Parts: sequence; structure tokens; C-alpha cells
Amino acid sequence: MKLLLENKETVADGVVLLTLRHPDGDALPAWTPGAHVDLVLTDGLVRQYSLCGAPDSTTWQVAVLREPDGRGGSQHVHDVLAAGGLIEVTGPRNHFELVEAKRYLFIAGGIGITPILPMIAQADRTGHDWRLVYGGRTRSSMAFRDELERLGHVEIRPQDEYGLLDLETLLGEPEEGTAVYCCGPEPLLAAVEQQCAAWPKGTLHVERFAPKADAARGPRHEFEVELAQSGTVLRVPPDQSVLAVVEQAGVAVLSSCQEGTCGTCETIVLDGEPDHRDSVLTAEEQECGDAMMICVSRSRSPRLVLDL
Repeated sequence: MKLLLENKETVADGVVLLTLRHPDGDALPAWTPGAHVDLVLTDGLVRQYSLCGAPDSTTWQVAVLREPDGRGGSQHVHDVLAAGGLIEVTGPRNHFELVEAKRYLFIAGGIGITPILPMIAQADRTGHDWRLVYGGRTRSSMAFRDELERLGHVEIRPQDEYGLLDLETLLGEPEEGTAVYCCGPEPLLAAVEQQCAAWPKGTLHVERFAPKADAARGPRHEFEVELAQSGTVLRVPPDQSVLAVVEQAGVAVLSSCQEGTCGTCETIVLDGEPDHRDSVLTAEEQECGDAMMICVSRSRSPRLVLDL
């Protein structure tokens, strides 16, 4: 759908906040904390951004960090998009749902604060015990800092003042009934995962903006996929993805990131054993083997049967 870019404002060093509205004033699709949308910036340039406003608002908001060494999406948002223009938007989708818990510990690094914002608002509204530890390079680079500090339960920890987040102290003792949510750069996520290894299974929830280190690596063998809806059997060679082979066969599949981070191409697996190489599904979800991201994941069995 085409949405109107109602407003574009700078909210921190290198961060702009986009406010999107339906051009005809129609209601936007419902979403829950942790959801993201795809912005179709140009042909072939599609990027995913977390919704950071209020789910009951008549507008959608996303915050975008300029990444000089990125793949061009953030630079397009910063340098080309202007208030008053129309943007193609798809979604929302959510692979970072806020689960029910006795208490919440939120850990955010830099622009990783964006999906955490509506989670905090929901936890606060429902009277849950929660705490946020928010790190960034400098205070001026940390978006939404002022409004967060007014809430309480928030620790602002810019690196130039405090150094790296003290995760050993923060996560040293497992807490039964606490759900840990983390979003930010890969080194932060990897460190949090390491610290939470001793916590109860299912405690930690993370969202990545880039593929997990080495997630897509591994042997690349030829295998077959059977498309259950038509009975078609296709061969997936070592140098092609399931998604590419399926699309070449004329089957339309929604996809976006092509690197296993957005969840758009998630496909139900009816039979066979997927070789998961995505950065979306949790370890528990991967163990179930009933769904896979066909843009990067492959097969451990000679044939997969997919619900396509």
C-alpha cells in the first residue's frame, strides 16, 4: 500500500523519524509491539524497519539510522525521502512478539531501541515490572533518550561515558520469570546470548538487523523440493537458494531481505529436515522444523515438501 510521509524529523545524531499516514485517512493494519514493516524505496531497494510508535495510533512511525557503510537504504531515507511524498509499504509482520512474563529486562543498543519502545509502553500500561538498559555511542546519538528518562526504570549508558554495557553484572544471575529482550548491533546480541546461556530456556528474545555471524554458512548440497499444492518437484543446486528455484518455476513467494533476517519468506515445511541458516527463528522454533526461511535455509534431507 502507498502511504503518505507526513513528517520527517531528526531525533538524534544520524537518526530520522518518519511518520506515515494513509493518504485517504483510512485506518492502517493492526500491529503489536516488536512488529516491522518493509519500505519499498526503489525497485530492488527494500528495507525493514521496526515500528516504534503506538499500536493504536492512526499513523506508523519508524526511525532510521544513517549507515554510511550500509547497502544504500538508510542513505536513501535520509537524502531522498521528503515529507509529502508517497512510499510503498508492506507488512506489518512480527517475529519479535512480547510474550507474557512476570517481569521484563530490555537491553537496547543504538537504533535497536526502536522495537523496544512499544514494548516498554505496553509493559508500563499493563503494570508489569520492567527495566531498560540503553547503550549508545554518545548521548546525542541515542534516539528518544529524553522521553525514556522521564519514565523511570531506565538506565542511559552512552559508551563514551560508561564504556560497554556491564552485561556480566546485568545478566550474571538468572531470574526466574524474567523475559529478556535485546536488539542492537551484532556484538551486543552475541554477548547477551553468551551471558544468557545459563538462563532458563526461552528467556532471551533477540531481533537482528543483520544476519547472525556465520548463520548462512555450511555445506551446500543439491536437494529436491516438492511443492505440495501442485506436486511439482524442483532441483535446488548448490549455488542457488530454494527461493530462487521456486521463483524461476513461476511460483510467487513474498520475500524481501534475501539474507534471512526479515521473515518475509517464511514457508511451512510439511516433510523433510530443514537446514536452518536464518537469523529469525529461535533455537526452539528451528528444532520444530515446521517452517523455514527459503531465501537462505537449505535441507539436511534429500527432499523437502513445502506448503507452496
